[in-house]
Amino acid sequence: MRVLLATRNAGKIEELRQILAEAAGGIELVGLDSVADYPETPETELTFAGNALLKARDGLKHTGLPTIADDSGLAVDALNGMPGVLSARWAGRSKDDQANNALLLDQLGDLPDELRGAKFVCAAAMVWPDGRELVVHGEMPGRITRTPRGDNGFGYDPLFVPEGYEVTSAQLSSTEKNSISHRGKAFRELATGI
Repeated sequence: MRVLLATRNAGKIEELRQILAEAAGGIELVGLDSVADYPETPETELTFAGNALLKARDGLKHTGLPTIADDSGLAVDALNGMPGVLSARWAGRSKDDQANNALLLDQLGDLPDELRGAKFVCAAAMVWPDGRELVVHGEMPGRITRTPRGDNGFGYDPLFVPEGYEVTSAQLSSTEKNSISHRGKAFRELATGI
């Protein structure tokens, strides 16, 4: 079965390929660079699940392939779950990791460590041509540091210390991070439903 993962992120495609090979087998996973270009719908929903479904339905509509999509971000306790679905554009410019991290640190200011709880959240959705839809969730709890550390990863990884660790996500290897990450958890659960 050929399945579209609605992303151009090669790392995300490879991660899901590995998970599917272990869990489902017999699936050829392709990304957006492997199908004809189509206009991608903006992420306008207020939930991770809503945005994941938008992207998955969009992929199915334009390619006819069963489609998987995800939406993820950071939910900070002291900010009432924000930046949430706005994580990539928290500082106003899309995908400006440095500006997003600087704004987050500024907003948390001098909060003590015990009030810097946060979690990465992922919703992964799959839609099939017969109308079936599946949405699953994964979370990685942790806390926000006071200064960025590490060069691996992207986004808020240099500021996020996963629960049970003393290093940031950006200091973990890709294999270590994928084994505990919100996206890895959601993709592994999704794979069992295919």
